[in-house]
Amino acid sequence: MTAALVAGLGLGALVAAQVGPIWLLCARTSARYGFRPGFAIGLAAALVDFGYAVLGALGAAVLLQAAPMRIVLGLGGAAVLVWLGARTLHAAFRIRAGAESVEEVADPKRAFRTGAVATASNPLTIVSWGAVFGGAAVADVAGTPSSAVAFVVGIGIGSLLFHLVLSGALAVLGGRVGERGLLVVDAISGLGLIAFGGLLAVRTVRDS
Repeated sequence: MTAALVAGLGLGALVAAQVGPIWLLCARTSARYGFRPGFAIGLAAALVDFGYAVLGALGAAVLLQAAPMRIVLGLGGAAVLVWLGARTLHAAFRIRAGAESVEEVADPKRAFRTGAVATASNPLTIVSWGAVFGGAAVADVAGTPSSAVAFVVGIGIGSLLFHLVLSGALAVLGGRVGERGLLVVDAISGLGLIAFGGLLAVRTVRDS
C-alpha cells in the first residue's frame, strides 16, 4: 500500500504541475484575489481529479469510447474553457478601464465552483486515468483492492498538495507585481484558456 500511495502522490502532483487550463486558472485567481480563492480552485481540481481517477479505475473509461459521446463531451468541455478564457480577458479590460464591480471579486465559494466546472469540463481525462490505472495494476503498484484505493487517494492528495504550493506562491507574487503585472497575468491566462479550449475541440473532432 505504501508504494501505491507514494506512486499516486507523485503522479497526482506531476499531472497537476503540467501547465494547462486549471494551472492557469489557479495561478491567475491566486495572483489577483489571494491564497484562499486560489486554493479553492486547486481543491476543486484535486477533488475532480480524484473522482475521475476513481471512475477510470472502475472502468468508466470504456463508456467514453463511443464516438458520439466523445464528441459531445469533448466539444462541451472546449466551450467551457473558451468561455472561461473570454471572461478572464473581458474582466482584464474592464479592470483596466476602472469598471470592475465588487461582485467580480472572487470569493472561495465562487472560486471552488469555477474550479470544479473547469476541471470537470474535460471528462475525457477519465480515459487517461483509466489507462494510467491499468498500467499501475499491471505493474503490481495497484494490483490489489487496498493498493488500488491507496493509489487513487494518493493521486488526489498529490494534486491537492501541488495546488496548495502553486496558490501560495502566486498569492505572494501577486501582491508584489502591481496592477500592471496582474493585467499581464489576466491576459496570459485568458488567452491560454481559449487556446486550450480550441486544442480540445480540434483533438476531439480529429480523434473521433
